[in-house]
Amino acid sequence: MNKGRKINCMVVDDEPLALELLADYIAKIPGLNLIGSTSDGLMALGLAKSDEVDLVFLDMQMPELNGLQFMKILQRRCMVIITTAYSEYALDGYEYHVIDYLLKPITIERFMIAVEKAQLHFYGILQKQEAIVTMMPVTVNYIFIKSDYRIVKVNLDEIYYLEGARDYVIIHTMAGQTVTQQSLKSLEELLPANLFVRVHKSYIIALAKINFIERSRISINQQLIPISDTYKDKVAVLTNKTIAL
Repeated sequence: MNKGRKINCMVVDDEPLALELLADYIAKIPGLNLIGSTSDGLMALGLAKSDEVDLVFLDMQMPELNGLQFMKILQRRCMVIITTAYSEYALDGYEYHVIDYLLKPITIERFMIAVEKAQLHFYGILQKQEAIVTMMPVTVNYIFIKSDYRIVKVNLDEIYYLEGARDYVIIHTMAGQTVTQQSLKSLEELLPANLFVRVHKSYIIALAKINFIERSRISINQQLIPISDTYKDKVAVLTNKTIAL
């Protein structure tokens, strides 16, 4: 199992003590990375749909947006482990393919069992994706993406950059724009890593289409695209440039 990639986690619970406890548990497991904890379900949903979150520890009974509503809107864009004091939600939860169902009070032993299930699922998917990439012919120079009710072929050498916009991704190409509801993360996994690089949580760019790099921005097709701190080192390596942010 390749554990080089940490699992980015978020805790969503309206109980401050529960937030603190789960954050403490996450900190004790090397393969996990806590990127947020909140009692605001709506804010958490926005973050969970941004491709930055791999796993959500989700309470079921919350104000404004309960756990079932959260999962229905999320549409399985990341893994979910339910954390609740009420056992009656178990069947409803599994309808949304949750990884595990933790009843409060949650012990560290039971938490670790749930995390192991999430790791097996997560790294299993990564291995399958790596195997698919390895098996793909090196001559493939296009991808297929879902746009509205059609499957559209997009030539890789025509792509300028991909832009995440709320629930959509806009693919900017020489032929114009193609809009898809596929996540930026899923499209990043389709694109060859030697040709495309993520430079920001909302942008993936084609290396061959770079006009110039100026401090924290990249010029492509007369557009200035930001480079975030998270990705500047990767961009620097691929472009053999020192990027001062």
